Amino acid sequence: MIPQDFVDQLLSRVDLVDVVDRYVPLKKAGQNYLACCPFHKEKSPSFTVSPSKQFYHCFGCGAHGSAIGFVMEYQGLGFVDAVKLLAESIGMQVPQVRTANPEASRVARERQMSLEEAMQLAAGYYKQQLKSAPVAISYLKGRGVSGEVAGRFGLGYAPGEWQNLQAVFPQYQDDKLVDAGLVIFNEESGKRYDRFRERVMFPIRNQRGAIIGFGGRVLGKGEPKYLNSPETVLFEKGRELYGLYEARQAIREKNRVLVVEGYMDVVALAQYGISYAVATLGTATTGEHVRKLMRHADQVYFCFDGDKAGQKAAWRALENSLPQLQDGKALNFLFLPSEHDPDSYVREFGAEAFEQQLAEHSLPLSVYFTRELTGRVDMNTPEGRADLIKQASPLLAQIAAPALGFMIRKRLAELAGMDVDDFDMLTTGKKAPERKGKREYRLPEESYRQINTPIVHKQIKWLLMNPAWACDVSLPDSLPLSDELACFAMLAESVQQHEQPPNTAQLIEGLRGTPYEGLIDSVLHQAMQDPDEFADPGEDDRIQFQHGNARLLKMLREAQVERLKLKDRNEGLSPEEKALFRELLRDLLGSPP
Repeated sequence: MIPQDFVDQLLSRVDLVDVVDRYVPLKKAGQNYLACCPFHKEKSPSFTVSPSKQFYHCFGCGAHGSAIGFVMEYQGLGFVDAVKLLAESIGMQVPQVRTANPEASRVARERQMSLEEAMQLAAGYYKQQLKSAPVAISYLKGRGVSGEVAGRFGLGYAPGEWQNLQAVFPQYQDDKLVDAGLVIFNEESGKRYDRFRERVMFPIRNQRGAIIGFGGRVLGKGEPKYLNSPETVLFEKGRELYGLYEARQAIREKNRVLVVEGYMDVVALAQYGISYAVATLGTATTGEHVRKLMRHADQVYFCFDGDKAGQKAAWRALENSLPQLQDGKALNFLFLPSEHDPDSYVREFGAEAFEQQLAEHSLPLSVYFTRELTGRVDMNTPEGRADLIKQASPLLAQIAAPALGFMIRKRLAELAGMDVDDFDMLTTGKKAPERKGKREYRLPEESYRQINTPIVHKQIKWLLMNPAWACDVSLPDSLPLSDELACFAMLAESVQQHEQPPNTAQLIEGLRGTPYEGLIDSVLHQAMQDPDEFADPGEDDRIQFQHGNARLLKMLREAQVERLKLKDRNEGLSPEEKALFRELLRDLLGSPP
């Protein structure tokens, strides 16, 4: 973990305006800066950057965050990589994860850098060899690949000799060539030889653009048809996607990413102007793949062949997607005719026809999910419908998106001819909550009345945008807090512990990875609907915040009084609770209305 104090220091030294302006031209607009949002298409600028808060917010799509969040979203990076990129840009050294063996960590870092350099040299060699390889050039031309597209993807060629890389690596016996997966060592003979020979080479880049592996397509009838780099410290197939680095801009523009099965599918689609395609690397789509894809776009399309193998791969992708699903993100599945893959389809029918297939014939995950499950059983018999519930239960339990999960359960319940509550009871084993004819206002034992959530959200929003106002917050320890109120109190206490109040970006980044992260994100989405909310506040705004605090405190005291009354009726109060009860009543009688 990167220490939080380093994150705070980084955010105090980088200027969000400069960071965003590197990628998106900003224009001054009063206190803030404006641009057309880089995360969705719009004609009028609604993407706002606040220099004072070091925070951005799009009033069109709701995207918001700090400089770290912007780099993560725009570049598709994880938190650690985004922090490193920002730190490097201002000459800060990221402290390493605390380890029992710092020397081993240093050696590992240097080793990784050395392997990346080796991969880059190999890629340069393969690219150069392509220019003098008629058989490889003929193959690529036959597949309709232009020199421009070949250059964009850095395509190359590995000649047929056994030790081609000796030309670029004089120290051919260096173990790093084996560690990088470029060279194979035969233990029986004690000899080394190149892993890739007589193949068209497809460099695989990570999100920073560093080459971490290769895919090689054999020319002729050799096996395997496609050969990938082995798993190394640089390359993990279950985490990486071919073409993602090259496709980033197109994915952002379209807010769409297309997942196909092969390198040539990606290259062929790009040749025809469909530049938002990526490919898995000879492995099934993993949960990490899905998380990465959803960081880049709201619409994810999987394209598979229509044969049995394609159907199996699609269902595996769906299963691995369920724990990653998010409301507001859509996954879709397209099955091409069995005689086609994306490469052959786009070459025969063109880009427009292919995108028409995506628009008109792809299945939303919810539709594919229900169709596949109901197709496996006899829905005309009670036994078949019972089997549906049995098969659906473990899958439904994995769906992470609450709204989408409910919609799918509701649809399956309709198809099974039952009420959704009964369906939920059978799939989860939990009894549905009892429905009453009128609302129950009496408090349950050892609880208290729910505090007005919109008020709490408003107060949280004010505090996030104006951390210095934390000094206006005072919530006595004797009052029970949970959910939104606990979050509000935690924010205030967090700021109060600083000698100097943090800015908005620092405050929000301090919540990353905590149980409150989702709530904060939800509050910002709901509360910041008006650009005026993003303006620097005036004195009247602070007075409203103070009044809101007073209202919350009064409601908390009233809720506590009701809880104590209920307990007094049921079992009586302890001397301490009686004293607290009298104190709360005095406070309420003396508090303003």
